[in-house]
Order: sequence, then structure tokens, then C-alpha cells
Amino acid sequence: YPSGNLAIIITRGREQLICIVHEDKPWTAKIQALFQSDGRSTCYYPNGNEWINMSIQGGQYLDQAGNRVRRWMWPNLSPGPQVPLSPIFISLNRHVGVRILAQDKVFISFLAMGRQAKFNMGTKEQVSGTTQLLPPARLGEDELLLLAFRVRILQLFHRMRGCLDFPSSEQWNKMQPPMYLVTQAVKILELCMAAEIRDELRSSIRAIVNA
Repeated sequence: YPSGNLAIIITRGREQLICIVHEDKPWTAKIQALFQSDGRSTCYYPNGNEWINMSIQGGQYLDQAGNRVRRWMWPNLSPGPQVPLSPIFISLNRHVGVRILAQDKVFISFLAMGRQAKFNMGTKEQVSGTTQLLPPARLGEDELLLLAFRVRILQLFHRMRGCLDFPSSEQWNKMQPPMYLVTQAVKILELCMAAEIRDELRSSIRAIVNA
């Protein structure tokens, strides 16, 4: 971002690309969207609720209270009656927008200081008979560890600030983390439960965010 805060991470894990959009904040940045090249993606409202959820079968658009506003199926890829997609455009924040035109045309655009970068996270994955409808977006082991260590580092920074504010007191070590870190830790644990990772790694991630 023009502020210097990290906006978008694009990484490769388990033979697919993953795009993570962060909000424009230095230490309290929440995940605003996850896009995977296998067709699974999720966008979040500022309050943390799901905004858009997509799979290789289709997608759904929710309001801020969690009520489904729209639902669609990708043409020629899903069995049964099909609900076509009308183009969707949302602004995650003042710099990052998402445009959904088709399954293979899911664009993330970043605009700042008169210049634009655009990424296409669309796909043409086929639907198998065992595919569940609209599964949540999942991350690989490396990405989950990265997010867990990020939360842990922010927890340590919070304790350091407490130590600087109260240098003669031992109470800073007993301070509870702020609510935004608690929320991010819970979200990471939910992603771990949905991901296909080793049990020992899942336990390690739980220990990192709960330390």
C-alpha cells in the first residue's frame, strides 16, 4: 500500500497458487480475501464475516449478517439446473478490488498512485462426483505456518509494548492479547481444521497461536 503496509501475498503451495489480501494496517491487519488457483476462494467483510465464497462448482454472495443474497453455478461444469453468474465487482478497500466475470476470469486489481496491477486467479477445474458444494478455501502447510507465526510475532510485539509502557511492573507479562489477535488465531485454527495437514503440524500451529 502507499502507506508501506503489506497489501497482497502470492505464493505457491501444493501445485497451486494462493493469493492473500491484507487490509491496510501495520500490526492489526486482517485477512480480507483468500484466492486459490484450484477454484476455491473466500472474501471477507471488514467485520470478518464471509462476503463471497467460491468453489469449482459455483459461488455465493452473502450480506454482512451472513444471509445469502446470490448464488450461481459455473456454466457447463455442474450437473443439474444451472444459475448463471451476473458479473460481480466489490471493493475490499480503497486500493484492492475484485471482479468476477467467469470461473476463469476472477481478477484482483490493486490501484495506487495512478498505477494498477491485476492478477487473474480464475481456473477451469472440472467437478468430480465427490466434490462438496462450496467448501471453504484451504491453505497448505507452509501458508498456515506463516500465518501462525505472524500472529505469534504480533503477540510478542504487544507484550513488548506493554513492557515499555510499564517497565517497573510485572503485570505486562499477564496482559491478554487484543481482540483482533484472538480473532485471527481462531480463524487460523478453523483453517487448520479444514485443511488436509498432518495432525502433529495442526498441534504445532495450535501451540504457536495459543502460546
